[in-house]
Amino acid sequence: MQAYKYFSLGDDTAVQHYRNLILPRRIEEKMLRLLRQNRISKWFSGMGQEAIPVGVASALQAEDVIMTMHRNLGVFTTRGVPLYNLFCQLLGKKDGFTNGRDRSFHFGLPDYNTCGMISHLAAMLPVADGFALAAKLKQEQRVALAFCGEGSTSEGDFHEAMNLAAVWDLPVLFMIENNGYALSTPTREQYRCARIADKAAGYGMESRVIDGNHLPDVIEAVAEARAFALAEQKPVLIEALTFRMRGHEEASGTAYIPKELFETWAKKDPILQFEKLLKEQGLMDDADFERLKAEADAFFLDDLNRALEAPEPVFDEESETAAIFSITEPVLPSNGNTQSDGQKRTLRFVDAIKESLDYVLTNDESTLIMGQDIAEYGGAFKVTQDFVDKFGHARVRNTPIIESGVVGAAIGLTLSGFKPIVEMQFSDFITCAFNQIVNNVGKSYYRWTPPLNITIRMPHGAGVSAGPFHSQSPEPWFMQHPGLKIVVPSTVEDAYNLLYSAIMDPNPVLFFEHKMLYRSLKGEVGMAPTYEPLGKAKLVREGRDFTIVTYGMGVHWALDRAAKLSGEEGIEAEIIDLRSLVPLDTETVRQSVAKTNRVLLLEEATAVLGPMAEVAAQLSEHCFEHLDAPLMRCSSLNTPIPLNRNLEQGFLPTKRLDAKIRQLLDY
Repeated sequence: MQAYKYFSLGDDTAVQHYRNLILPRRIEEKMLRLLRQNRISKWFSGMGQEAIPVGVASALQAEDVIMTMHRNLGVFTTRGVPLYNLFCQLLGKKDGFTNGRDRSFHFGLPDYNTCGMISHLAAMLPVADGFALAAKLKQEQRVALAFCGEGSTSEGDFHEAMNLAAVWDLPVLFMIENNGYALSTPTREQYRCARIADKAAGYGMESRVIDGNHLPDVIEAVAEARAFALAEQKPVLIEALTFRMRGHEEASGTAYIPKELFETWAKKDPILQFEKLLKEQGLMDDADFERLKAEADAFFLDDLNRALEAPEPVFDEESETAAIFSITEPVLPSNGNTQSDGQKRTLRFVDAIKESLDYVLTNDESTLIMGQDIAEYGGAFKVTQDFVDKFGHARVRNTPIIESGVVGAAIGLTLSGFKPIVEMQFSDFITCAFNQIVNNVGKSYYRWTPPLNITIRMPHGAGVSAGPFHSQSPEPWFMQHPGLKIVVPSTVEDAYNLLYSAIMDPNPVLFFEHKMLYRSLKGEVGMAPTYEPLGKAKLVREGRDFTIVTYGMGVHWALDRAAKLSGEEGIEAEIIDLRSLVPLDTETVRQSVAKTNRVLLLEEATAVLGPMAEVAAQLSEHCFEHLDAPLMRCSSLNTPIPLNRNLEQGFLPTKRLDAKIRQLLDY
């Protein structure tokens, strides 16, 4: 046996390693029998790959965070996760870790420092960066390790996570389980480098290739990588060569894999290799192996049988909808809810945002801000100018151009106790982070995580002749994806207070800031921002003849038209500023419509599935008897936003606003 620095084989350790290795195999063999009996519906097998998750969990310390994937049952069994609840999770039962809301290994356990996957495979790699950054900032001796299959290394999140880990010098390990096939696509159709580990050099990262079917090699490699990552504060990529002895999942079969591969890899089975080593060392014999297998069966079968008979979750609409957002009251900084005895000062819209950020960074050490060009440069709109001098690079962090990667990292940070603030240079670029936002950030609390206190700030809106890719209003794109709060301030005071409230709110918040208002709008604010729960609309102008429901820049368009109508015709428009699109305050809107009986829905977003489409549906359902005229919307054209100023002005709803108001009043 070769000399290992981190791996030893005394009697006790040999028994424990063997138990850890055979337990997931015995569980899987039983699960496959249950599948054939139609007692379970689906199974992702890690059979033949057990040495990798078991080796990882054996080599890492309990405080290290592991980001798991489909075939990592051995992580959970080796870390001692309660088997009854684990089986309930795998069976979709009520007592599973997601209460039946998600399948198989789509869960995490903070108490066991595991973080579960989503189906978008490379999405969890940037999250590992966030955990590693948190450990670095807290000066903790812990690493994060993220599993990834060889197929996922082609995805953008893999690249973004690797690059960010290298640029930020993070103590994170990337474990690539190279089993030869991404579902049915062989590695020769996935990449042209000789080894995936070769990719690490392009990021300036350490790497190594190991035999993923040899438990001592896996433990040694992970332990060495952990020691290096902590000592040097650098990431490491490990490519573990292995083979999947079953299909991607059982329904897919294995017909696409040459039979000779199974014969070759069967001889490299991780349990057979370890048994051979134990025999050679004189530590165990066949009788010991059979005894330990029987003990493993006895260890899990009672829990599995209980789980098979466990109750199914019962649908309750109230509890399901209540699981979207946390209602936990935020812990505010000590002077975070004062207005300094009513003193006021006048700020521009952009300065209100800057001052609000300055306040939270000064008074809450758990906050930090990340984004492109936000440090020395101060951000594209100079919102964070001078912040790096005041708060340092650790808390004002330039990122590479990685919208998805930085949102993923924010997840790891908030799960480690931080309140990360992400700045998108333009809201249009949020499309590059769409998966992380709607599938990871938005769905996590409903599934298994604590609330994710993440705030994503972004300049949006047209009117500055910036063209199709720097002028959009993407806020409606996220309204139908549960778990995300959406805030759009229209006033300096709201920019100041609602940004502070968004950062303090325990839930994820998308905060949209209109570029046209940055330096054109002034208003009064208090000496310190005031927290208020998000989701309350505001009556900004009282009227009797009709209601304009709007938000953001639309409030200023509405106020301008209302003043003109009042002065010239004595017509009084009531104006409701939604301020928040999720949660949506329909009650305030209903009260106004019941009073005026006519309503115009004004938005800068395009008409098709814009925010006002939802408001219109709500009013049609709940206020129909109060309406003296049809619901009318005034929106931007359903076209891309043109660059030329004349074309842009025609695109915006202001071109049609007067005519729409007249049509409503004349009905």
